[in-house]
Amino acid sequence: MTMADTASPTATAARPPAIGWRLPPFYCPIEAPVHPRADQLEQRAIAWLDSTGIFRDDVDRAWSIATHSTDFSCRIIPHGRDEPLLLFIEWNHWAFALDDFWHDTGSADIATARIVDLNARISRCLEAPGSAMLGTTPFERALEDLAARTRAMVGPVHLRRIAEGLRDWLFGAAWQVSNIERGVMPTLSDYVALRPSINGTRFSLAWSQAATGIELSDEELSAAPVQALVDAAGFVVSCDNDLFSYAKEDDQETTDQNIVNVVAHHHGGTPEQALTEALAVRDRVMTLFLDLREQVARDAGGELRRYLEALGHYISGCIHWMNAAPRYASPRNRYRLPVPGATYGITWRDTPSDPGTGPLPIPAAAWWWDQLETAQRPRSRRASDLHQELRVPSPRAGGAGTAERSAPGG
Repeated sequence: MTMADTASPTATAARPPAIGWRLPPFYCPIEAPVHPRADQLEQRAIAWLDSTGIFRDDVDRAWSIATHSTDFSCRIIPHGRDEPLLLFIEWNHWAFALDDFWHDTGSADIATARIVDLNARISRCLEAPGSAMLGTTPFERALEDLAARTRAMVGPVHLRRIAEGLRDWLFGAAWQVSNIERGVMPTLSDYVALRPSINGTRFSLAWSQAATGIELSDEELSAAPVQALVDAAGFVVSCDNDLFSYAKEDDQETTDQNIVNVVAHHHGGTPEQALTEALAVRDRVMTLFLDLREQVARDAGGELRRYLEALGHYISGCIHWMNAAPRYASPRNRYRLPVPGATYGITWRDTPSDPGTGPLPIPAAAWWWDQLETAQRPRSRRASDLHQELRVPSPRAGGAGTAERSAPGG
């Protein structure tokens, strides 16, 4: 059932978002396997959810399940061990609840100080056993349970990376809500720099390492080309999330901070017009990711190669997950309950919408291209608030660059 099918029951449900229901075809030439025991893991995750008592009612329970947290986790970690993967699924259910009821409510009545205090307490809950930084509500007890089981299950290196990833996500979320409180739409460069943090990129990828037993040295993980790949992957996933979640957040009191609205705000025009430029930025970064990953893989050892594969699963898995997650395909601002079988019915393209391979004139992203051995050096480092120099090529009509394919199984 596609969005065109599910948008018909009522006039409210039929209201299209500014960028339309039909998303442009996705460029992502990376396979998207799924964990073979996803169904069993989902049953266990839902049983844990029910045991926590965090739901206010059956409607909240339905929307938590509609996040398809199991599908998300089992697509970005398709070869993970069951127990750490299950724990990651449960973390994701908890994180979506935190996002919906605290971080990303869409309300103009927000206090950054309150969010910073909450985020600091959440972070220390994982890092400092017995710190008693939280209260005793079901939501807070659920976090204490997740933190205690994480400390008991993973080794010290993976625990540190998970804790650092959690802190990075909470840091990004605090920056986002501070923009809302101040009425600030971030510049494109600022958005590129912080969006992977808002998305929880390093938290998810730390679990990819822990659940699959990837043993990377700090030297390997911290190398500039690898960190550029992490940021690039996180930005691509974030752009895709911005498209899938646009309808979910288009009735908020505040203008949502996503790639389309950021481009539209600073370059003028409607969100629908900004979509083409936003997609070109996304695809140029996707091209960079593929080229740089191939370069790093040539001299990589076995563990680093596994991590490079995990980065690809992160991108491709997220697209497949969001396409069929009721959280996005039948959003709560249009439906009282999730619509079973709802999907965006996405299509695919064989080549990027922007054929360019050179660096984007975005200061925060310029260093990604510096990691290429054949980097094209000329670029703009102008740090204006508008970055008006960014005008990537529009997709060419017809020809080899516009081939579309239906979503596999869709």
